[in-house]
Amino acid sequence: MHIDPAGMPWNDVYKYLIGAVLPRPIAFVSTVDGEGRTNLAPFSFFTVVAANPPTICFSAMRRGSDGAKKDTLRNIEDTKEFVVNIVSEGIVPQMNQTAGEYPHGVSEFDQSGLTPVASHKVKAPRVGESLVNFECRLTQIVEIGGDEAGAGALILGEVIALHVDESVQREGKVGIDTAALQPVGRLAGSDYVRVTDTFELERKK
Repeated sequence: MHIDPAGMPWNDVYKYLIGAVLPRPIAFVSTVDGEGRTNLAPFSFFTVVAANPPTICFSAMRRGSDGAKKDTLRNIEDTKEFVVNIVSEGIVPQMNQTAGEYPHGVSEFDQSGLTPVASHKVKAPRVGESLVNFECRLTQIVEIGGDEAGAGALILGEVIALHVDESVQREGKVGIDTAALQPVGRLAGSDYVRVTDTFELERKK
């Protein structure tokens, strides 16, 4: 079957994209606005860009209902800072609670019951229940698609502080214990995935 995206509604193309590009890690992004009000939202277009300098990115799509920018993007434009919190299985219900559309100025920390914890280098708080947090300073925003519904903004940030709970630190080694972290990934629709079935494959020299 051949599909021409130009001849389809954007939200139908979106379903093919999220149904094939998977599993997708979740960037649970906390920000503050210019008045210090907190915001918290999950984004599943998320990955690592570079290690030197340590840089990660996520994409904030415009709202499908009206094409408006989400509060996360507006806050990052204003403050040039954000925190990416990793979602483990234990906080999935609270993460899902933050995914709804709330009026501007309403804190998803309050709605979800998650705990805002002061960061070390940025004004945005970390999620206390998250086992890994990346404090980020904005590097660049790349706008894709203008101001139409379904358009997006690729947000790149340099990691300037990293928090790792001792429970997920690899014993005797540098890095994260995946089994202890229990990360959750995003699939299509309402589906998620646990990282419980892994295998090892040596890369050829």
